Amino acid sequence: MRGLAGARRLLGTLGRTPFMQWLDLKVPPLLVWLVFAGAMFGVAYVAPGISYTLPARFALALALVVLGGAVALAGVVAFRIKRTTVNPLTPSASSSVVSSGVYRVSRNPMYLGLFLALAGWALYLSNAGAVLLLPAFLAYLTQYQIKPEERALLAKFGPEFAQYMARVRRWV
Repeated sequence: MRGLAGARRLLGTLGRTPFMQWLDLKVPPLLVWLVFAGAMFGVAYVAPGISYTLPARFALALALVVLGGAVALAGVVAFRIKRTTVNPLTPSASSSVVSSGVYRVSRNPMYLGLFLALAGWALYLSNAGAVLLLPAFLAYLTQYQIKPEERALLAKFGPEFAQYMARVRRWV
């Protein structure tokens, strides 16, 4: 991907149905997280045969949840310091490109934090079906939250955001 034009092509809406586009920025990420956490619990409940034993599962799960919370909180704090919106449904209301602190490592630390906490939940449930929902969570957030945010931020900040995208990975 080279420059602003390449970034816009990469994030374009070619081949996406109107329904798929309708989902863009409609469901708050925390609600998506809760739905996936509930689905993981449901899978673990209805398919106990695919559960596994994990020594120290509680400690590992707790560590991931705490790490996820810390990463997400660092993202919120960085936004607050720059006095920009943390509302994930209105990225066009952003007042600046935040590229300091945890945003030097990930363009989406708040979503990364949600993922880490969800991974902790999956470990706690110790169920292969629950673990298999993790990639679906990443795919949903990437398609319907992150890419639409990136399009909005490219439209608003242009080359500044394109350069940031070139420097820092989407997740880690």
